[in-house]
Amino acid sequence: MIRFGPAGLGGVSDAVSTLEHYHKLGLKACEIAFTYGVYIKDKKDAEEIGKVAKKLGISLSIHAPYWINLNSFDKEKLEKSKERILECLKVGTWLGAKLVVFHPGFYGSMDKEQTYENIKNQIMEIHKIRMKKNYSPKLAPETTGKINVFGSIDEIANLTKETGCEFCIDFAHILAREKSYEFERVRKVFSKHKNWHVHFSGIEFSDKGERRHKTTSEKELKKLFNGLPKNKNITIINEALNPVGDSTKGFRIYRGLGRGSKSKISIKRFTKDKSA
Repeated sequence: MIRFGPAGLGGVSDAVSTLEHYHKLGLKACEIAFTYGVYIKDKKDAEEIGKVAKKLGISLSIHAPYWINLNSFDKEKLEKSKERILECLKVGTWLGAKLVVFHPGFYGSMDKEQTYENIKNQIMEIHKIRMKKNYSPKLAPETTGKINVFGSIDEIANLTKETGCEFCIDFAHILAREKSYEFERVRKVFSKHKNWHVHFSGIEFSDKGERRHKTTSEKELKKLFNGLPKNKNITIINEALNPVGDSTKGFRIYRGLGRGSKSKISIKRFTKDKSA
């Protein structure tokens, strides 16, 4: 099963009508963007949004603020980073959100091994608080698109093994970082997981990685559908300039391609997965 949805819900006052609009378009997921701060403050508002989403069959997730670095030397910045994630977990519980997606941190002047250990330890600490406070969303560190930022495929995969957290596979970020979608590798390292949370959109990149998101082309969407594993529950969130339009495009293309012998997608896997 594949669910499609955009990154972004908009303002609290329009949230219910926005969800109803998504439902009419056939979208079954929405990632609420707290990227510049947690803007849903009232528990009653959050619970009402969550109730409507559940009624419409729309799965909610949250993207935590950008200002997170679980590998900071600055103790105050480190604590603020954890507080931001915990605030998302609290509001996510009210909303009935399944995941809190976040960018874990930066290497800075530290080597990759020590960075990994620091971030792993902080995630485990947040998880302990999450359990103590009975917050329901799960933590989902995301693959990142710049080579100097923590979040490679292996780093995220190892975090899931060693901390028990979930994950967000951003294939646009992987393309920007690796110059390839690495579908075969991703399928292998996350093969044991039944539920996949995926980000996908068009992207511009340089030798150093991600530059900016752009419109998602039909060609790249078909590559994604061909590269995804079978028999998984997959949520695909689009972060393009027009995430609703691109999510709807993805849903319509996927529905039109069908599943099974009549599918227009070749069963042959892309082994190099190079972008066009």
